[in-house]
Amino acid sequence: MAAQPLSESARLAAVQAPVIPVIAELIARNPGVISLGQGVVHYGPPPEVRAGIEEFWTSPDNHKYKPVTGLPALIDAFQKKLSEENGFHAPSESLIVTAGSNMGFLNALLAICDPGDEVILPTPCYFNHEMAITMANCKAVLVETEAGYQLNIEQIEKGITPRTKAIVTISPNNPTGAVYPEASLRAVNELCAKRGLFHISDDAYEYFVHDNVKHFSARSIEGSGERTIALYSLSKSYGFASWRIGCMVVPPQLIAAVKKVQDTNLICASVIAQYAALGALKAGRSYCEPLIREMGRVRDRVWDAVTACRGVLPGVKPQGGFYVLMKCETQKSSMQLARELIEQHGVATIPGNAFGITDACALRIGYGALQGATVDEGVRRLVNGLKELL
Repeated sequence: MAAQPLSESARLAAVQAPVIPVIAELIARNPGVISLGQGVVHYGPPPEVRAGIEEFWTSPDNHKYKPVTGLPALIDAFQKKLSEENGFHAPSESLIVTAGSNMGFLNALLAICDPGDEVILPTPCYFNHEMAITMANCKAVLVETEAGYQLNIEQIEKGITPRTKAIVTISPNNPTGAVYPEASLRAVNELCAKRGLFHISDDAYEYFVHDNVKHFSARSIEGSGERTIALYSLSKSYGFASWRIGCMVVPPQLIAAVKKVQDTNLICASVIAQYAALGALKAGRSYCEPLIREMGRVRDRVWDAVTACRGVLPGVKPQGGFYVLMKCETQKSSMQLARELIEQHGVATIPGNAFGITDACALRIGYGALQGATVDEGVRRLVNGLKELL
Protein backbone atom coordinates (compact mmCIF):
# COMPACT_ATOMS: atom_id res chain seq x y z
CA MET A 1 0.00 0.00 0.00
CA ALA A 2 1.36 3.41 -0.99
CA ALA A 3 2.13 5.68 1.94
CA GLN A 4 -0.17 8.66 2.32
CA PRO A 5 1.55 12.06 2.13
CA LEU A 6 2.27 13.56 5.52
CA SER A 7 0.29 16.72 6.26
CA GLU A 8 -1.04 18.92 9.02
CA SER A 9 -4.12 17.86 10.95
CA ALA A 10 -7.56 18.65 9.59
CA ARG A 11 -8.16 20.52 12.85
CA LEU A 12 -5.33 22.98 12.20
CA ALA A 13 -6.14 23.22 8.50
CA ALA A 14 -9.51 24.66 9.52
CA VAL A 15 -7.88 27.46 11.55
CA GLN A 16 -7.50 30.83 9.83
CA ALA A 17 -3.94 32.02 9.21
CA PRO A 18 -2.81 34.35 12.03
CA VAL A 19 -3.32 37.79 10.56
CA ILE A 20 -0.66 39.65 12.56
CA PRO A 21 2.26 37.67 11.07
CA VAL A 22 0.72 38.04 7.59
CA ILE A 23 0.62 41.82 7.95
CA ALA A 24 4.10 41.79 9.54
CA GLU A 25 5.48 40.06 6.43
CA LEU A 26 3.96 42.74 4.21
CA ILE A 27 5.48 45.43 6.42
CA ALA A 28 8.90 43.74 6.23
CA ARG A 29 8.73 43.77 2.44
CA ASN A 30 7.89 47.49 2.43
CA PRO A 31 10.47 49.35 4.55
CA GLY A 32 9.38 52.54 6.25
CA VAL A 33 5.78 51.50 6.88
CA ILE A 34 4.10 53.05 9.94
CA SER A 35 2.15 50.29 11.65
CA LEU A 36 -1.38 50.91 12.88
CA GLY A 37 -1.79 47.16 13.07
CA GLN A 38 -0.64 45.19 16.08
CA GLY A 39 -2.17 46.10 19.43
CA VAL A 40 0.73 47.53 21.41
CA VAL A 41 1.29 50.74 23.35
CA HIS A 42 3.96 53.34 22.65
CA TYR A 43 5.36 53.36 26.19
CA GLY A 44 7.50 50.91 28.11
CA PRO A 45 7.17 49.47 31.62
CA PRO A 46 7.69 51.42 34.85
CA PRO A 47 11.11 51.46 36.57
CA GLU A 48 9.77 49.11 39.24
CA VAL A 49 9.87 46.35 36.61
CA ARG A 50 13.64 46.71 36.38
CA ALA A 51 13.85 46.48 40.16
CA GLY A 52 11.76 43.32 40.06
CA ILE A 53 14.10 41.76 37.53
CA GLU A 54 17.11 42.65 39.65
CA GLU A 55 15.45 40.91 42.59
CA PHE A 56 15.02 37.81 40.42
CA TRP A 57 18.82 37.50 40.18
CA THR A 58 19.29 37.44 43.95
CA SER A 59 18.45 33.74 44.23
CA PRO A 60 19.90 30.85 42.17
CA ASP A 61 16.72 28.96 43.02
CA ASN A 62 14.81 31.25 40.65
CA HIS A 63 16.35 29.40 37.71
CA LYS A 64 14.43 26.26 38.66
CA TYR A 65 10.79 25.41 38.05
CA LYS A 66 8.33 27.24 40.25
CA PRO A 67 4.70 26.49 41.22
CA VAL A 68 2.34 25.78 38.33
CA THR A 69 -0.09 28.43 39.57
CA GLY A 70 2.52 31.17 40.04
CA LEU A 71 4.79 32.71 42.65
CA PRO A 72 2.97 33.10 45.99
CA ALA A 73 4.06 36.74 46.18
CA LEU A 74 2.58 37.44 42.74
CA ILE A 75 -0.64 35.62 43.61
CA ASP A 76 -0.91 37.87 46.66
CA ALA A 77 -0.26 40.97 44.53
CA PHE A 78 -2.95 39.96 42.03
CA GLN A 79 -5.36 39.29 44.90
CA LYS A 80 -4.77 42.79 46.22
CA LYS A 81 -5.21 44.34 42.76
CA LEU A 82 -8.49 42.47 42.12
CA SER A 83 -9.87 43.43 45.49
CA GLU A 84 -8.97 47.11 45.24
CA GLU A 85 -9.60 47.72 41.53
CA ASN A 86 -12.09 45.09 40.37
CA GLY A 87 -14.29 44.82 43.42
CA PHE A 88 -14.05 41.14 44.33
CA HIS A 89 -12.01 38.78 46.46
CA ALA A 90 -10.40 35.90 44.59
CA PRO A 91 -9.29 32.97 46.79
CA SER A 92 -5.59 32.35 46.24
CA GLU A 93 -6.23 28.82 45.01
CA SER A 94 -8.48 30.16 42.21
CA LEU A 95 -5.75 32.42 40.79
CA ILE A 96 -3.39 31.08 38.14
CA VAL A 97 -0.58 33.16 36.65
CA THR A 98 -0.52 32.69 32.87
CA ALA A 99 1.66 33.64 29.93
CA GLY A 100 -0.80 36.40 29.00
CA SER A 101 -4.57 36.29 28.66
CA ASN A 102 -4.41 34.40 25.34
CA MET A 103 -3.00 31.44 27.24
CA GLY A 104 -5.63 31.92 29.92
CA PHE A 105 -8.31 31.64 27.24
CA LEU A 106 -6.88 28.42 25.84
CA ASN A 107 -6.53 27.04 29.38
CA ALA A 108 -10.21 27.77 29.94
CA LEU A 109 -11.33 26.16 26.68
CA LEU A 110 -9.44 22.93 27.30
CA ALA A 111 -10.76 22.80 30.87
CA ILE A 112 -14.46 23.18 30.00
CA CYS A 113 -14.96 21.91 26.43
CA ASP A 114 -15.11 18.56 24.70
CA PRO A 115 -14.72 18.13 20.91
CA GLY A 116 -17.81 19.42 19.16
CA ASP A 117 -18.84 21.80 21.93
CA GLU A 118 -19.76 25.39 21.09
CA VAL A 119 -18.62 28.76 22.40
CA ILE A 120 -20.51 31.98 21.65
CA LEU A 121 -18.47 34.95 20.42
CA PRO A 122 -20.16 38.33 19.86
CA THR A 123 -18.96 39.79 16.56
CA PRO A 124 -16.77 41.40 15.50
CA CYS A 125 -14.71 38.91 17.49
CA TYR A 126 -11.06 38.68 18.53
CA PHE A 127 -9.42 36.40 15.96
CA ASN A 128 -7.22 34.53 18.46
CA HIS A 129 -10.33 33.49 20.40
CA GLU A 130 -11.95 32.08 17.27
CA MET A 131 -8.70 30.34 16.31
CA ALA A 132 -8.30 28.77 19.76
CA ILE A 133 -11.86 27.44 19.70
CA THR A 134 -11.23 25.77 16.33
CA MET A 135 -7.91 24.34 17.54
CA ALA A 136 -9.75 22.76 20.47
CA ASN A 137 -12.02 20.90 18.00
CA CYS A 138 -14.91 23.09 19.05
CA LYS A 139 -17.18 25.48 17.16
CA ALA A 140 -17.25 29.26 17.47
CA VAL A 141 -20.83 30.52 17.21
CA LEU A 142 -20.67 34.10 15.98
CA VAL A 143 -23.49 36.35 17.20
CA GLU A 144 -24.00 39.83 15.82
CA THR A 145 -23.89 42.84 18.12
CA GLU A 146 -26.19 45.85 18.12
CA ALA A 147 -25.53 49.45 17.10
CA GLY A 148 -22.24 50.68 18.50
CA TYR A 149 -21.10 47.05 18.75
CA GLN A 150 -22.99 46.57 21.99
CA LEU A 151 -24.11 43.15 23.18
CA ASN A 152 -27.41 41.84 21.86
CA ILE A 153 -28.60 39.60 24.70
CA GLU A 154 -31.60 38.30 22.76
CA GLN A 155 -29.42 37.16 19.86
CA ILE A 156 -26.89 35.63 22.24
CA GLU A 157 -29.64 33.55 23.85
CA LYS A 158 -30.87 32.45 20.42
CA GLY A 159 -27.35 31.20 19.69
CA ILE A 160 -27.38 28.77 22.63
CA THR A 161 -27.74 25.07 21.77
CA PRO A 162 -27.36 21.86 23.82
CA ARG A 163 -23.64 21.91 22.88
CA THR A 164 -22.96 25.46 24.12
CA LYS A 165 -20.44 25.62 26.96
CA ALA A 166 -19.59 29.31 27.31
CA ILE A 167 -20.28 32.89 26.29
CA VAL A 168 -17.25 35.15 25.80
CA THR A 169 -17.16 38.89 26.41
CA ILE A 170 -14.26 41.31 25.94
CA SER A 171 -14.68 44.74 27.50
CA PRO A 172 -13.19 47.12 26.51
CA ASN A 173 -13.44 45.29 23.24
CA ASN A 174 -10.90 44.20 20.68
CA PRO A 175 -11.41 45.07 17.82
CA THR A 176 -14.21 47.62 18.26
CA GLY A 177 -13.20 49.67 21.31
CA ALA A 178 -16.75 49.28 22.68
CA VAL A 179 -17.13 49.23 26.47
CA TYR A 180 -19.98 47.08 27.75
CA PRO A 181 -22.06 48.66 30.52
CA GLU A 182 -22.57 46.87 33.80
CA ALA A 183 -26.18 46.03 32.92
CA SER A 184 -25.14 44.14 29.76
CA LEU A 185 -22.46 42.12 31.52
CA ARG A 186 -24.88 41.30 34.31
CA ALA A 187 -27.41 40.15 31.70
CA VAL A 188 -24.84 37.81 30.12
CA ASN A 189 -23.84 36.45 33.51
CA GLU A 190 -27.47 35.88 34.49
CA LEU A 191 -28.08 34.14 31.16
CA CYS A 192 -25.14 31.84 31.90
CA ALA A 193 -26.61 31.07 35.32
CA LYS A 194 -30.02 30.31 33.80
CA ARG A 195 -28.68 28.08 31.02
CA GLY A 196 -25.83 26.40 32.91
CA LEU A 197 -22.95 28.02 30.98
CA PHE A 198 -19.61 29.55 31.78
CA HIS A 199 -19.02 33.26 31.26
CA ILE A 200 -15.47 33.89 30.01
CA SER A 201 -14.77 37.55 30.71
CA ASP A 202 -11.62 38.92 29.04
CA ASP A 203 -10.55 42.10 30.81
CA ALA A 204 -7.19 42.60 29.10
CA TYR A 205 -7.98 46.25 28.22
CA GLU A 206 -9.56 47.16 31.57
CA TYR A 207 -7.46 50.32 32.08
CA PHE A 208 -8.03 51.67 28.57
CA VAL A 209 -11.27 53.62 29.02
CA HIS A 210 -12.02 57.17 27.86
CA ASP A 211 -14.71 59.83 28.26
CA ASN A 212 -15.25 59.05 31.95
CA VAL A 213 -16.56 55.59 31.05
CA LYS A 214 -16.07 52.94 33.73
CA HIS A 215 -14.89 49.38 33.28
CA PHE A 216 -16.97 46.73 35.04
CA SER A 217 -15.62 43.29 36.00
CA ALA A 218 -18.17 40.53 35.48
CA ARG A 219 -16.47 38.43 38.14
CA SER A 220 -17.46 41.08 40.72
CA ILE A 221 -21.13 40.09 40.36
CA GLU A 222 -22.28 38.55 43.63
CA GLY A 223 -22.55 34.77 43.38
CA SER A 224 -20.84 34.60 39.95
CA GLY A 225 -17.73 32.74 41.09
CA GLU A 226 -19.07 29.30 40.15
CA ARG A 227 -19.55 30.21 36.48
CA THR A 228 -17.24 33.14 35.66
CA ILE A 229 -13.73 32.72 34.26
CA ALA A 230 -11.97 36.10 34.36
CA LEU A 231 -8.85 36.81 32.30
CA TYR A 232 -6.38 39.61 33.03
CA SER A 233 -3.20 40.80 31.34
CA LEU A 234 -0.39 43.18 32.23
CA SER A 235 0.94 43.22 28.66
CA LYS A 236 -1.02 46.23 27.44
CA SER A 237 -1.39 48.35 30.56
CA TYR A 238 2.24 48.26 31.64
CA GLY A 239 3.88 48.34 28.22
CA PHE A 240 5.69 45.00 28.20
CA ALA A 241 3.70 42.85 25.79
CA SER A 242 6.67 40.62 24.97
CA TRP A 243 6.99 39.47 28.59
CA ARG A 244 3.73 37.49 28.29
CA ILE A 245 2.29 37.71 31.77
CA GLY A 246 -1.23 37.81 33.16
CA CYS A 247 -3.58 35.79 35.32
CA MET A 248 -6.89 33.99 35.27
CA VAL A 249 -9.48 33.57 38.01
CA VAL A 250 -11.28 30.23 37.72
CA PRO A 251 -14.28 28.66 39.45
CA PRO A 252 -13.30 26.13 42.13
CA GLN A 253 -14.50 23.12 40.13
CA LEU A 254 -12.06 23.98 37.31
CA ILE A 255 -8.88 24.46 39.34
CA ALA A 256 -7.63 20.87 38.93
CA ALA A 257 -8.38 20.84 35.19
CA VAL A 258 -6.65 24.17 34.53
CA LYS A 259 -3.59 23.01 36.48
CA LYS A 260 -3.36 19.96 34.21
CA VAL A 261 -3.44 22.14 31.11
CA GLN A 262 -0.96 24.64 32.49
CA ASP A 263 1.49 21.99 33.69
CA THR A 264 1.40 20.25 30.31
CA ASN A 265 1.80 23.32 28.11
CA LEU A 266 3.88 25.68 30.23
CA ILE A 267 4.79 24.15 33.61
CA CYS A 268 4.87 27.68 35.01
CA ALA A 269 4.86 31.20 33.64
CA SER A 270 8.37 32.56 33.04
CA VAL A 271 9.72 33.28 36.50
CA ILE A 272 11.67 36.37 35.45
CA ALA A 273 8.45 37.73 33.89
CA GLN A 274 6.66 37.03 37.17
CA TYR A 275 9.22 39.15 39.02
CA ALA A 276 8.69 41.86 36.40
CA ALA A 277 4.95 41.61 37.04
CA LEU A 278 5.55 42.10 40.75
CA GLY A 279 7.33 45.34 39.90
CA ALA A 280 4.53 46.47 37.60
CA LEU A 281 1.84 45.85 40.21
CA LYS A 282 3.96 47.68 42.77
CA ALA A 283 3.98 50.73 40.45
CA GLY A 284 0.25 50.32 40.09
CA ARG A 285 -2.43 51.89 37.97
CA SER A 286 -1.21 55.41 38.67
CA TYR A 287 1.71 54.73 36.31
CA CYS A 288 -0.65 53.87 33.45
CA GLU A 289 -3.35 56.52 33.79
CA PRO A 290 -1.55 59.63 32.45
CA LEU A 291 -0.24 57.62 29.51
CA ILE A 292 -3.75 56.37 28.74
CA ARG A 293 -5.15 59.90 28.94
CA GLU A 294 -2.60 60.90 26.31
CA MET A 295 -3.73 57.94 24.24
CA GLY A 296 -7.31 59.22 24.45
CA ARG A 297 -6.21 62.45 22.78
CA VAL A 298 -4.56 60.43 20.01
CA ARG A 299 -7.84 58.54 19.60
CA ASP A 300 -9.64 61.85 19.05
CA ARG A 301 -7.22 62.89 16.29
CA VAL A 302 -7.40 59.53 14.54
CA TRP A 303 -11.19 59.39 14.77
CA ASP A 304 -11.75 62.92 13.49
CA ALA A 305 -9.39 62.43 10.56
CA VAL A 306 -10.67 59.04 9.47
CA THR A 307 -14.38 59.74 9.76
CA ALA A 308 -13.98 62.86 7.62
CA CYS A 309 -12.83 60.69 4.69
CA ARG A 310 -15.20 60.09 1.83
CA GLY A 311 -16.10 56.41 1.63
CA VAL A 312 -15.73 55.72 5.34
CA LEU A 313 -19.08 54.71 6.79
CA PRO A 314 -20.23 56.53 9.94
CA GLY A 315 -19.73 54.58 13.13
CA VAL A 316 -19.59 55.04 16.88
CA LYS A 317 -16.53 56.58 18.49
CA PRO A 318 -14.75 53.94 20.60
CA GLN A 319 -14.72 54.57 24.34
CA GLY A 320 -12.15 51.95 25.26
CA GLY A 321 -9.13 49.99 24.13
CA PHE A 322 -6.91 51.62 21.51
CA TYR A 323 -8.64 50.60 18.30
CA VAL A 324 -10.89 52.21 15.72
CA LEU A 325 -12.88 49.79 13.57
CA MET A 326 -14.10 51.38 10.36
CA LYS A 327 -16.15 50.09 7.46
CA CYS A 328 -15.59 51.40 3.94
CA GLU A 329 -17.76 51.83 0.87
CA THR A 330 -15.81 49.82 -1.69
CA GLN A 331 -15.97 46.57 -3.63
CA LYS A 332 -12.47 45.73 -2.48
CA SER A 333 -11.95 43.04 0.12
CA SER A 334 -10.61 44.01 3.53
CA MET A 335 -7.32 42.25 2.80
CA GLN A 336 -6.96 43.95 -0.59
CA LEU A 337 -7.44 47.40 0.92
CA ALA A 338 -5.03 46.64 3.78
CA ARG A 339 -2.41 45.41 1.30
CA GLU A 340 -2.75 48.50 -0.91
CA LEU A 341 -2.40 50.83 2.08
CA ILE A 342 0.87 49.11 3.01
CA GLU A 343 2.34 48.85 -0.46
CA GLN A 344 1.19 52.18 -1.89
CA HIS A 345 0.90 54.46 1.14
CA GLY A 346 3.26 53.05 3.77
CA VAL A 347 0.69 52.52 6.52
CA ALA A 348 -0.48 49.20 7.98
CA THR A 349 -3.89 48.24 9.39
CA ILE A 350 -5.57 44.89 10.11
CA PRO A 351 -8.24 43.63 7.68
CA GLY A 352 -11.69 43.20 9.17
CA ASN A 353 -12.30 39.69 7.83
CA ALA A 354 -9.91 38.45 10.53
CA PHE A 355 -12.52 39.55 13.10
CA GLY A 356 -15.44 37.81 11.41
CA ILE A 357 -16.64 40.80 9.37
CA THR A 358 -17.80 39.33 6.07
CA ASP A 359 -20.52 41.77 4.99
CA ALA A 360 -18.29 44.80 4.37
CA CYS A 361 -14.76 45.96 3.76
CA ALA A 362 -13.42 46.88 7.20
CA LEU A 363 -10.13 47.81 8.81
CA ARG A 364 -8.97 47.89 12.42
CA ILE A 365 -6.73 50.86 13.21
CA GLY A 366 -4.53 50.43 16.27
CA TYR A 367 -3.45 53.83 17.55
CA GLY A 368 -1.78 52.71 20.80
CA ALA A 369 1.73 52.77 19.36
CA LEU A 370 1.42 56.32 18.00
CA GLN A 371 2.99 59.32 19.66
CA GLY A 372 4.50 62.63 18.63
CA ALA A 373 5.45 62.79 14.98
CA THR A 374 4.12 59.30 14.22
CA VAL A 375 0.59 60.47 15.01
CA ASP A 376 0.68 63.17 12.35
CA GLU A 377 2.52 61.11 9.77
CA GLY A 378 0.57 57.91 10.39
CA VAL A 379 -2.77 59.70 10.15
CA ARG A 380 -1.63 61.62 7.06
CA ARG A 381 -0.67 58.42 5.25
CA LEU A 382 -3.88 56.68 6.25
CA VAL A 383 -6.13 59.56 5.19
CA ASN A 384 -4.32 60.06 1.88
CA GLY A 385 -4.50 56.35 1.22
CA LEU A 386 -8.21 56.15 1.95
CA LYS A 387 -8.93 59.18 -0.22
CA GLU A 388 -7.11 57.63 -3.15
CA LEU A 389 -8.14 53.98 -2.74
CA LEU A 390 -11.80 54.57 -1.91
